[in-house]
Amino acid sequence: MSERAAPFYCPYCGDEDLRPSETGHGAWECAACNRGFQLKFLGLLTRGLQPNDGGGEAI
Repeated sequence: MSERAAPFYCPYCGDEDLRPSETGHGAWECAACNRGFQLKFLGLLTRGLQPNDGGGEAI
């Protein structure tokens, strides 16, 4: 994989006007809300996602 995936929208305001930040790798800036954030991939889960059979409390 040669290119990194880019976020589609700001996690704070939802706007799509994002630009890479000069702060470092994975850092982005939102021009709409003037916030900066950083994305980091933590890794794959070994157990995967498991369905929740609980369904909540009975009323």
